[in-house]
Amino acid sequence: MDDMSSGTESDYAKYWIDWFLETKGNEYFCEVDEDYILDRFNLTGLSQEVQQYYAEALDMITDNLEEESLSDKAREQIEKAARHLYGLIHARFVITTRGLAKMLDKYKKADFGRCPRVLCNLQPLLPVGLSDVPLTKTVKLYCPRCEDIYNPKSSRHASIDGAYFGTSFPHMLFQVHPSYMPTKSFERYEPRIFGFKIHDIAEQHRWQDRAREEFQNKLKDDEDKSKTAPRQPRLVATTSAASQKVEGGN
Repeated sequence: MDDMSSGTESDYAKYWIDWFLETKGNEYFCEVDEDYILDRFNLTGLSQEVQQYYAEALDMITDNLEEESLSDKAREQIEKAARHLYGLIHARFVITTRGLAKMLDKYKKADFGRCPRVLCNLQPLLPVGLSDVPLTKTVKLYCPRCEDIYNPKSSRHASIDGAYFGTSFPHMLFQVHPSYMPTKSFERYEPRIFGFKIHDIAEQHRWQDRAREEFQNKLKDDEDKSKTAPRQPRLVATTSAASQKVEGGN
């Protein structure tokens, strides 16, 4: 995720989550409900992922951190931990009923962009992770019409950790809201040369290549057999003598 500047005092006058969501590059994220964050059961295990400044980061996210006594360096490190922690909480939240509803609203507005494939007809995309392990893969965009994934256009979005959305989110969304699943795209672009499909021409060329190769192999086999076949001069002579005897008898 992009590093955010320290911001002005007016920025910090806002709630931290609002400030985070308004930061350029964080448009893929939805607002995680405060009740969800405050329920410690939902955060089980996350202290192992954010080992440094976990408690302070959580306080920052929930606007309970006393920042006046912090040095600029400490504040910067806590802020970094808070962004990471929010991303990990976000991955859990978006597969809840409430989280799916919020992400569905963003999907309907095409907040995540549209499929670049022409034959998908501007199908809205959904963010997806290729791994649930943090700091391993960046986020990709999944198209439910062609069922392929794409890199985000913006470099800011392309640097977001895919684990902040997880591998299950888009598929879970359509399981819960099947009416929003688009019709699969079976239409394919067919390349042609002078009106002929490329694959038809290619198949004809492959057939010609196979026929040529088989013919060449047959010629080689016949040549090898002729070289290795034993000569039978005596048999030829005997046959000739037998023929003369038959002719003499007649």
